[in-house]
Amino acid sequence: MAGSTSKTGKSTDYEFQTVWRVAGTREEVVDVLGDAGTLKQWWPAVYLDVTPAPGAEGSYDLHTKGWLPYTLRWRLTPTEPATVDGFALTAKGDLNGTGRWTFETDGPEVVITYDWHVSTAKPLLRRLSWLLKPLFSANHHWAMARGEESLKLELRRRRSTTGTANVPAPPGPTFTRKKREVR
Repeated sequence: MAGSTSKTGKSTDYEFQTVWRVAGTREEVVDVLGDAGTLKQWWPAVYLDVTPAPGAEGSYDLHTKGWLPYTLRWRLTPTEPATVDGFALTAKGDLNGTGRWTFETDGPEVVITYDWHVSTAKPLLRRLSWLLKPLFSANHHWAMARGEESLKLELRRRRSTTGTANVPAPPGPTFTRKKREVR
């Protein structure tokens, strides 16, 4: 069963657990999720820009968003190598914390669990978190639902023997008009 749960703590702290279920193998899943450099291509609803972090092998500077009209800039750094069992990462920037992906085989599917423990550092989110935490949490759940949908499409694309024309494009970002970034 796909979905997300969250816990509350300090108003700027967030704990989420998301569970996805996709057709495929753990090897296929780690090939996609373990390569942060491809996030913008297959998960464009959330990842607006992904660039290798200068001087930080394996780390990426990310520009991300959900359905709310604000963006986040942060650095993803792997803390454990990506294997068929999963991997771990840290976030530093507008979000600070840790994430852990785990992969388990269940028949012809892979159950993917993502545990995400972050606190907000972006001034707007810090100021409004006490009031808008449920909305910010809903934004995370929306982003992760787009991730599951996009991962399923990416796995279909990679498996396709007849070309990718019959696989729909992943959902794109909301609020794509150029606006001044809210701090």
